[in-house]
Amino acid sequence: MTLPPPIAVRGLTMAYGSRVIQRDLTFTVRRGEIFIVMGGSGCGKSTLLRHLIGLQAPAAGTILRDGEDFWALSDADRDRIKRNSGILYQTGALWSSMTLAENIALPLHQFTRLKSKEIRELCSFKLALVGLAGCEHFYPSEISGGMRKRAALARALALDPEILFFDEPSAGLDPISSRRLDDLIIELRESLSATIVVVTHELASIFAIGTDAIFLDSESKTIIAQGNPKDLLNQAAPPRVRQFLTRGGSAP
Repeated sequence: MTLPPPIAVRGLTMAYGSRVIQRDLTFTVRRGEIFIVMGGSGCGKSTLLRHLIGLQAPAAGTILRDGEDFWALSDADRDRIKRNSGILYQTGALWSSMTLAENIALPLHQFTRLKSKEIRELCSFKLALVGLAGCEHFYPSEISGGMRKRAALARALALDPEILFFDEPSAGLDPISSRRLDDLIIELRESLSATIVVVTHELASIFAIGTDAIFLDSESKTIIAQGNPKDLLNQAAPPRVRQFLTRGGSAP
């Protein structure tokens, strides 16, 4: 029996009132891939992420999660699907008054019946998974920006999600920290068999980690290219896509 794809979007239109952001978006995210949502500033990348994770309902169209019509489900069933997703927000969004371990423990206390000792062990394991072993008692203000992103990723992994969503994960990081985070994303995809959706405009990350991608165009307000980012350079991609992928001489 063939499993449905983790995410399938059909005819999606996103809008704020009468202002259409993107229209007629159709794409599929296959299992185990690192799927990139790319495009220039203001094209609707983060808005699309909000639709995929359940924070904003579409103006039209369908979002299927594991074959289920996400926005046609009951609130309880949507919450069930959300708990199978991990989200790394652009700022990390860690609670500043909590230690790293307490940040990771929060969803475990809320959504599982694990004992306190088990939760402590899991928090240590998740931190070790992202290269932060021994940092349980640090507060977010006591560590670097790159470490905060990795700690936020550890929290996103707390409930062992099958799908991870990243919103501009490299934002605010220096090139070395950004590259380390890219390497970690690839390692997690391989070790956990997770499906990963990444919203980004960072070319180095797009080429380093992307296995498939869509390009959201702010002028036509729809997808104008889809495929492996490296392949798009060798294909007859629209001029705006090629310009985006070759800006600053960053193409591989």
